[in-house]
Amino acid sequence: MSEPVFRPAAPGDVPALHGLIESAYRGDSAKAGWTHEADLLGGQRTDEAELGGLIADPSRAILLAEADGALVGCVQVESRGEGLAYLGLLTVDPERQAGGLGRRLIEAAEAEAVSRFAADRMEMTVIRKRAELIAWYERRGYAQTGETRPFPFDETTFGLSPDQDLTFVVMEKALT
Repeated sequence: MSEPVFRPAAPGDVPALHGLIESAYRGDSAKAGWTHEADLLGGQRTDEAELGGLIADPSRAILLAEADGALVGCVQVESRGEGLAYLGLLTVDPERQAGGLGRRLIEAAEAEAVSRFAADRMEMTVIRKRAELIAWYERRGYAQTGETRPFPFDETTFGLSPDQDLTFVVMEKALT
């Protein structure tokens, strides 16, 4: 794979972005990678309307990673105000995981949070059951804050039941 090029997502990227995210988070295609939600969650992870809204929101940025003419990764950064940014939707094509692209996407997201939103710290939420992913983020400098947040079960949660234990742990890292 050639060196990835990073750029902000544009409205025309939504179909490819949606396909990448769904393939990495859910279903059998996700199981080709080292980390996924396919064993915990079914249904879809997001939809094109939501992604279009994220791209249009000035308090958010979705960064794309492209290599060899293909979309291979993405990450979302959101300003939460008062120096806090949120990292979400970290996605690497399952066939390209474990090659350092996730780490580079996090670095790009952190730089974007500092330059665009004047953030001095970044937070994220991770499903508590995903111990291997929590450990990976800890190796990137993120620490569990001790705070937990409920999984957003409602009528739009794609057929999930609130009896599943999908609590989020909150992780944070200082950026300066």
